[in-house]
Amino acid sequence: MMKFFNSFLDLIYRKKCYFCGKSKYSSKMCPSCYDKLEFLDINANRIINGVDIFCAGVYTKELQKLIRGVKYHRQKELAYFQAKFMYEYFLKLGFEKEFVIVPTPMHAKRVKKRKYNHMDLVCAEFAKLSGFECCFDLIKRVKDTKPQYKLSRKERLKNLSEAFEVDKTLLTNKPILLMDDICTTGSTFEEMIKALKSAGVANITCLATSTPI
Repeated sequence: MMKFFNSFLDLIYRKKCYFCGKSKYSSKMCPSCYDKLEFLDINANRIINGVDIFCAGVYTKELQKLIRGVKYHRQKELAYFQAKFMYEYFLKLGFEKEFVIVPTPMHAKRVKKRKYNHMDLVCAEFAKLSGFECCFDLIKRVKDTKPQYKLSRKERLKNLSEAFEVDKTLLTNKPILLMDDICTTGSTFEEMIKALKSAGVANITCLATSTPI
């Protein structure tokens, strides 16, 4: 009787895929929808101040919905799938060193409004998959910047100027893996790289989930 009751509850409360709406796998992202995510070539998308910027995919279709679900629509369970996508790409890069993962920070006012930093969630899942340490407080956003998506590259750089501060007490000798969801012009990564280099960090790699281009 109890087995029947549990099976009944499973049937009622099975999770539906956020993308196709099917509940066959009781998952927020079913295997069929995950397999639709497309990886970019295994090359640096760009190089900024001598640092390689890698982007795992293009910001379209399922990947766009995945990122926006985590970022804006409180679909926190999808952070695992975003991290998995990034980690599978990262493995193809062939790095043999152990990194400290650092998520792109949000300003405290924005965190208070949204209730969470989406990249903290993604990086925490990436840390579980990779076994790397995650340092959430190494870089702080000390300037409440405007949203970047409507700004030109010049405006983005001005908007982000001196926006980040590094807590040197948290630095180790391990290389840094900066992570973000979208890399458009690379200006956010650029300013974080500047802040880290000013703090004496030289060994930096950047990884974004996607790029619009």
